Amino acid sequence: MAIAKERAPQFQAMPGLLQKYYIKADQPCEFGGVYVWDSMESLKSYLESDLSASIAEAYKVQGQPLVEVYDTVFQLRE
Repeated sequence: MAIAKERAPQFQAMPGLLQKYYIKADQPCEFGGVYVWDSMESLKSYLESDLSASIAEAYKVQGQPLVEVYDTVFQLRE
């Protein structure tokens, strides 16, 4: 949690990132993030950034982090 809080300002400064939810999976020590972007272009810029490239090392991920992309169908609240 300390690493996530320390790195939060870098994500707050990321252009196009509307929200990031820090999540914990059912398995011990398994965490993730749900990102909400303003556009596919912003997501692509992030994926090519040093911040994205640093995820595995910063969080000591074994292998490459799993990235899944979903389109929003509709928004419940505005």
